[in-house]
Amino acid sequence: MTNITVGTVLPELALPPISRFTLALYAGASGDHNPIHIDSDFAKKAGMPDVFAHGMLSMAYLGRLLTNWQPQSQLRKFSNKFAAITQLKDVITCSGEVVELITHNDEQCARVAIQACKQDGTQTLIGEAIVAL
Repeated sequence: MTNITVGTVLPELALPPISRFTLALYAGASGDHNPIHIDSDFAKKAGMPDVFAHGMLSMAYLGRLLTNWQPQSQLRKFSNKFAAITQLKDVITCSGEVVELITHNDEQCARVAIQACKQDGTQTLIGEAIVAL
């Protein structure tokens, strides 16, 4: 394994713009068919400008960021809070940085601050992960 220290930056994960097709695929894969994410008329009646992405889609993107960096078997904890809605056509970029080296359950680990952001810099998810070294 490469030398991981405080300040190690994970390779960014840049995704294509969110599309209706992306939302339909995610709804089918996740089983989350909430109409606010796939039915424009429903979303507009709820006061939204249009459908918007499932929060868990962006969390899945953060999971991909982590597993592109280290094997899934090294992931010990993964959490986030939802900070903003991801609209159609938003371009999401996921990033992370090692903020602390710790012992977690008798195992050397890195605590990683992670986030998903829109193209304008708005954070949509803010979280952290514990990754075994």
